[in-house]
Amino acid sequence: MSQNAPLADRIATLDYLRLLAALSVVAFHYLFRGAAADGFLASGYPEAAPFAIYGYLGVNLFFLISGYVIAWSAEGRNWRDFAVARFVRLYPGFLICMTISFAVLAVVRPPWADVSVTQYAANLLMFAPALGQPFVDGVYWSIILELVFYGWVALALLAGVFQRLKLELVAGWLVLSALNEYAFGSGALRLIFVTEFAPLFTAGILFHHIQTRGRSAEAIVLLAASVMLSTSLMGVAQGWMQEHYGQSVRTGPLALANFAIHGLVIAAIALRKVLPPTRTALALGGLTYPLYLLHQNIGYVAIDFAAPYTGRWPAAVLTTVLMVALSFAVWKWLEAPARKASAALLKRLFLRQDSYGRDPHPA
Repeated sequence: MSQNAPLADRIATLDYLRLLAALSVVAFHYLFRGAAADGFLASGYPEAAPFAIYGYLGVNLFFLISGYVIAWSAEGRNWRDFAVARFVRLYPGFLICMTISFAVLAVVRPPWADVSVTQYAANLLMFAPALGQPFVDGVYWSIILELVFYGWVALALLAGVFQRLKLELVAGWLVLSALNEYAFGSGALRLIFVTEFAPLFTAGILFHHIQTRGRSAEAIVLLAASVMLSTSLMGVAQGWMQEHYGQSVRTGPLALANFAIHGLVIAAIALRKVLPPTRTALALGGLTYPLYLLHQNIGYVAIDFAAPYTGRWPAAVLTTVLMVALSFAVWKWLEAPARKASAALLKRLFLRQDSYGRDPHPA
């Protein structure tokens, strides 16, 4: 949705929560991961690392919000309207930000990134690894999972079962996810059905279902199962981090953190009428997608460039401010116009004249 969309169609608390999620990921990359492995930063932030390591959970928070918002966005839509809205939401911003990141890396040529025109071309299709090329920026992995989630919702809308059998679909997804993660261990199923993160998406869907249709025993049981399964599956990332970084968040604090991010989403939904939507909230929510896509590799380059002159902490702070400002500029003057133009073009090609436009709070 463009910055000219009616403010009445926004949930300001979700905008603020998305900003929190994005800044958490920024902190994770700058203050923990940059020096923890792979040689992205010349010097680290050991005094902040024990706290910044929690920042990767911002991605989990994004998935929770996405489940809620996609369930909301799918209300009253057919599959084609929904698919076009999702494409307009993701691709123009991705294309702009990926191109900016590629250009910076191509000019600077940091030792940990050797980009090529072939890699750029593969990234234009978003699924670059399927074409044998790495992502221009590693954060794109979560966008792929979002796309897979959107695809399944679009298929459910096409089949006419998303609203009618929503709880049954959620239950089946949870069962399949548990079976794959604890019994099958299939990498293909993990990608195709997003089994590691499915409980986060389903919890968001159930938050919306309970809000709009009321509490039922079935919905409450499924929500409890989603929270329990997502808490258990956090051990997957925990193990990967221990292997890759030599450290990870302990199980107890990790479980508490998972309960906390679910609580934040519940609070944001409950307080949606307390904090009214404003232009500021719209801007803060709007810049989070470019910030997520742009901050990592460009940020590493900027911190390493500035640190010898300013010191490492001023370099991290200035880089964060720079990335927020750049993300705002991209959202306002590049992404929003591109989304509006894409929506108009696709509307003429595929949709009824009155079908597009209601995407109240895109994920």
